[in-house]
Amino acid sequence: MKILIAADLHWPTINGVATFSRNLAKGLADRGHEVIVIAPSQRRSGRGEEEMDGNHVIKRTMSVPFPLYQNFRISVAPQREVKKIIEEFEPDVVHIQMLLGIGQATMRYAQRYNIPVVTTNHAIPDNLLDNIRMLAPVSKQLSYLITEYGARFHKKADYITMPTQAAIDMLASGRTDLPDVPIKPVSNGIDLSRFQATKPGDAIYKKFHIPKDHLIISYVGRLDSEKHIHVLIDAFNTLLSKTDKPVHLLIVGGGTDAERLENHAYELGIHDHVTFTGRVTDDEIVELHKVGDVFAMPSPAELQCIAALEAMSSGKPVVAVNAGAVYELCQTDRNGFLCDKDDDGQIANALQKLVDDDELRKKFGKESLAIAKTHDINHTLDQFEEIYEKVISTKTHLLPQRLL
Repeated sequence: MKILIAADLHWPTINGVATFSRNLAKGLADRGHEVIVIAPSQRRSGRGEEEMDGNHVIKRTMSVPFPLYQNFRISVAPQREVKKIIEEFEPDVVHIQMLLGIGQATMRYAQRYNIPVVTTNHAIPDNLLDNIRMLAPVSKQLSYLITEYGARFHKKADYITMPTQAAIDMLASGRTDLPDVPIKPVSNGIDLSRFQATKPGDAIYKKFHIPKDHLIISYVGRLDSEKHIHVLIDAFNTLLSKTDKPVHLLIVGGGTDAERLENHAYELGIHDHVTFTGRVTDDEIVELHKVGDVFAMPSPAELQCIAALEAMSSGKPVVAVNAGAVYELCQTDRNGFLCDKDDDGQIANALQKLVDDDELRKKFGKESLAIAKTHDINHTLDQFEEIYEKVISTKTHLLPQRLL
């Protein structure tokens, strides 16, 4: 198949959408499909270009910096560029990851040329609104508008996927006008061959000055307001006073909230017990997941959480928030504990249970591995190949001269 992936967020941007779209492209290309990704240019000049990412092509469109996310650029009026790419590539199917500029333009021309469209919804309004504090007074109204905008966009697709059934249930909650389009939960998936429950090398400890004689509470992901990482720092501060075990907090990633979070750790007087790595490489993420003893995810706005899956595949118990869709991964008393949103006291207690009980950590870690194995990227690729074939078969008879 010739598969076009439209990704307004893509590597080297670090977040769940970007990670998924890259894993999808690489995995499909490994299976012999011809894959092109359309994504924003990462050049400072914003100039468009073409590049190879291992086994597939990325067509970069003109872009400008997007102020709400660190190291994220957004395409500007990409219609002409997208039209040209579609006309030259003539894809059998289009898979749209987001509904920003590239996603909108790709939908427009896919419809014009009657090319089958699959969309994946990765986001909820909180992913944006939590990063714009000045909009808090009108957040409910904006949330409604964003939700309606998304629903109208996805109605244009031939098939919709979301990372979890919980995400679909959230979409359906209170609605009577769901898109009259097939909707299926398909896990983002991870490469289980990369994330394994093995010991990290000494080099990773040395590079980031992580103490080897401490139990490590780790967070991996963007450092943006929507992630509520300040709540984890507050919980860790409480944990320090409750446990006799030596503990250290490892915060991996970068984002617009990084400076505020570092200042918060200083204000609490715990900066010597916290490591902020900043942005790291893909290989370093693999090693840093091994370093952690307990993975913590304080974010209430996750439709799945690839970072949690990576930690689980590395054999780690999880403490997370009972909001969004994380409860499908973090299951209380099986592989971790779910806590109320923004309840740092409850998070501290959950962390303490795992820090103080070596056997419980091992038990939960084994269960994390068992859950993670059901999210192998190969199963995800199988499902998307099946979906692509299905939508192509329903439209083939309408495409005698689609690119006139």
